[in-house]
Amino acid sequence: MERTLSIIKPDGVSKGVAGEVIGRMERAGIRICAMKMVRLTLEQARLFYAVHKERPFFESLTQFMTSGPIIAMVLEAENVIVKNRDLMGATNPKEALPGTIRRDFASDVEKNIVHGSDGPETAAQEIKFFFSDLEIQH
Repeated sequence: MERTLSIIKPDGVSKGVAGEVIGRMERAGIRICAMKMVRLTLEQARLFYAVHKERPFFESLTQFMTSGPIIAMVLEAENVIVKNRDLMGATNPKEALPGTIRRDFASDVEKNIVHGSDGPETAAQEIKFFFSDLEIQH
């Protein structure tokens, strides 16, 4: 079984679509083995998104990610990284396929409802950022 990190971003929480997002994951055969709601500090958001620190959107992204609570989850399934990214849809909701989370709920490239790890190494790092081994159900 593979694991990945998924985040319902502040816009997903404030729009009240967290339940629908989680439901879509579960209906796709993805198991949630850890979940918590947190509000990131600016320092935490900058650390989490440090890979993007040289990108022009870094400051607005980190400001957005601290604008309200997020829901962080550890997801588990066979090929869960690809499965979750397919459910999310393209980063730009205008380019996302119909029926994907971003196409159905996102307003723009930055406020795009969800985050998902892009590979196994990233997933391992991102999971450790939010969860200890004791918090993850096996």
